Amino acid sequence: MELRLFRYCVAVAEEASFTRAAARLRIAQPALSRQIKAVENEIGFALFQRGLRGVTLTEPGRVLIASARTVLAEAEAAVQKARRAGRGELGLLRIGFTASASFNPFVTGAIRDFRTTYPDVEVELIEEATSFLLERFATGRLDVAFLRPAPGEVDHLLSQRAVAEPLVVAMPSGHKQAGRKSVSLASLADDAFILYPRPNGRALFDSIVSACQAAGFSPKILQVAPQLTSVVNLVATGIGVSIVPRSMAQVSTDGVVYRPLIHAPQAEITLVRRNQPEPRSAVLFAELVRSRASRPAEMLPDAADDRRTASRKAPRPSRRKPGKSTRTRRR
Repeated sequence: MELRLFRYCVAVAEEASFTRAAARLRIAQPALSRQIKAVENEIGFALFQRGLRGVTLTEPGRVLIASARTVLAEAEAAVQKARRAGRGELGLLRIGFTASASFNPFVTGAIRDFRTTYPDVEVELIEEATSFLLERFATGRLDVAFLRPAPGEVDHLLSQRAVAEPLVVAMPSGHKQAGRKSVSLASLADDAFILYPRPNGRALFDSIVSACQAAGFSPKILQVAPQLTSVVNLVATGIGVSIVPRSMAQVSTDGVVYRPLIHAPQAEITLVRRNQPEPRSAVLFAELVRSRASRPAEMLPDAADDRRTASRKAPRPSRRKPGKSTRTRRR
């Protein structure tokens, strides 16, 4: 039965009059009477008792009207949900990020602000290496991601600059340069380096190697580790040093100190999203990130946390298998 007919029946029941119901529905009274009669014929029972003082419901009429009101309310709710989903206020948003990006307060702050602004959007958080996140984009399994892309890696996607941070040196606490307030790359020429593997993230690897070459040497790469947190743990063993984004200083590990680099190169984080099609929530997230990126760093609510990263002992990140995702939803 059409929703229109349910509306006609409910109007007659609420107005207790065909004439007033017709005026409310803005249709002719004879046409309304024919429609109600057609419904009664379909059901096989009279819905209304016609009398000189108006219209009253029969028992079948009371049952039908109660159900009709429920159906109409659910239909209206479905329409409103669809409209909210079209505006990006409902649905699922899949946000990817690299392990190093997850330590940057700009990234975590953007996700927090989005969940606060759009509490009914289900957010799925996916931490993987850049190469794997790009594979997800290619197969339509990711909506937006915070990456450190190499030149040409995201030309087929929409991208915008999110935030940049300087690289710092992570070194054993007993290193001869550990007592300095800042360190030059050239002073590390004789050290063994522990780096993040290039296949997992070309941009960060290449920027570190290029910076070393600009300082007059090629780094002696002793070991690569699949996660930057693993890199820091290997530095703690004393076998070498590493160059990491400044936000990694949150990983406070016994036996490791972080020192600023003189003329430090910048590690840029880019927000990437699918070209098309994309959920409206991805557009809203990109707009939120663009707004945050346009504000001076000191005006961001997490700026104070960023300034304390080198001195605050942060909890160790959970050890999750690559590709594991977490869904969160505000209720």
